[in-house]
Amino acid sequence: MSKDISDAFVFFGASGDLAYKQIFPALQALIQYEQLDIPIIGVAKSNWNLDQLKARAKDSLDKNGGLDGAAFDKLSSLLQYIDGDYRDASTFSQLKDALGGAKRPLYYLAIPPNMFASVIEGLEKADCVKNARVVVEKPFGKDLASARDLNKMLHRSFAEENIFRIDHFLGKEPVLNLIYFRFANSIVEACWNHNHVASVQITMAETFGVSGRGKLYEEEGAMRDVVQNHMLQVMSCLAMDCPACTARESRSDARGTLLKAVRTLDASDLVRGQYRGYLDEHGVAADSKVETFAALRFYIDNERWKGVPFYVRVGKCLPVTATEVLVRFKHPSHPVLDETQTAQGCDYRFRLSPDQVIALDLKIKTPGENMVGQGAELVVHRQTASDRPPYERLLGDATRGDAELFAREDSVEEAWRIIDPVLGNTVPVRQYEKNTWGPPQVVGNIVPEGGWYDPKPTS
Repeated sequence: MSKDISDAFVFFGASGDLAYKQIFPALQALIQYEQLDIPIIGVAKSNWNLDQLKARAKDSLDKNGGLDGAAFDKLSSLLQYIDGDYRDASTFSQLKDALGGAKRPLYYLAIPPNMFASVIEGLEKADCVKNARVVVEKPFGKDLASARDLNKMLHRSFAEENIFRIDHFLGKEPVLNLIYFRFANSIVEACWNHNHVASVQITMAETFGVSGRGKLYEEEGAMRDVVQNHMLQVMSCLAMDCPACTARESRSDARGTLLKAVRTLDASDLVRGQYRGYLDEHGVAADSKVETFAALRFYIDNERWKGVPFYVRVGKCLPVTATEVLVRFKHPSHPVLDETQTAQGCDYRFRLSPDQVIALDLKIKTPGENMVGQGAELVVHRQTASDRPPYERLLGDATRGDAELFAREDSVEEAWRIIDPVLGNTVPVRQYEKNTWGPPQVVGNIVPEGGWYDPKPTS
């Protein structure tokens, strides 16, 4: 981690949805808790002025976490605005003037990826990239080839240590707790391998559809939107070996090593679905084959996980909104046990959102003379809310040059390598009804031993 803290923050796309929902609340929180005190410069082409940007920021805070009067006053005093086209050199001339004597600015590209090149070229020509850092949002490309092209383009102006690829799942408190719980408890780590684990499930379910994002979703689909990034990062945190040391890069090394061992997908490892009614969404093509649901089976070819299937299921318009991990242990076979009552071993359950739960599903004896069992869940930890939103944590880390909770170049490219062969229409898309767990083909093709565990609604 660099000891040099960024001395200016510039966010391109200042009038956009990401700035409204995430960046303004994160900036207010950093001012509150970390005394952030650097120039904050918004750039957009919206025919706005500074007062309009401040009004947008105030409305954002009113609707996303709450307005803190003192912190907002400080934010307003730091805020500047440049209204200009990203392809116009004068925009970057204005930016250079606004940066003044800043020696290590942090640029946040809260814009579509097809605009990255124009912005970086503008920064280069204006001599604004020396010692600078840059934050980029997913998707990091649309396949392996474009991800490599994007990384090459970024590296022409920024060293890898100064590139921060945000995957906000890596900054979520429950994901960090999942890692800590694994390695801090020897009773867990001792059985975290193919000798004891039968299968692993990761489900990310949402009750809503594309919610007005039809045009954007048409370019991504579920595979690019959440599987290549969020789900594979959760899987890497869940399955990686213990980092070699406490050095900041060590955890990134462990995630990257795990992803290198994940087997490239085959068409037989995927079922794609599309909820009925998706074609009626604004911006969606009448004959769209884009998936809103995916069920996948992964294998990790290393000593720890050989032969253990990892199942991932993501989708929109499902019965609940929840992200949950289930680690299913192998069935113990002993003469003293009633085999019909112990068809499965115990399970670890990690609920990552909307609340945080770690639970152990055990088998205990049913009262009576016979050795017959029943399930009993032991809740190890329950927390209704994260203590720090991920964007606040990640933005603060980026200003300090701490890339530990960001996606690194090697991990991004490995994730694309894994799913690249099944992108597009390699696998047919199947219709499913809203408020169900996906198309019927999931049960026949991609189903864990013992069946899928369906997350329950929040109580």
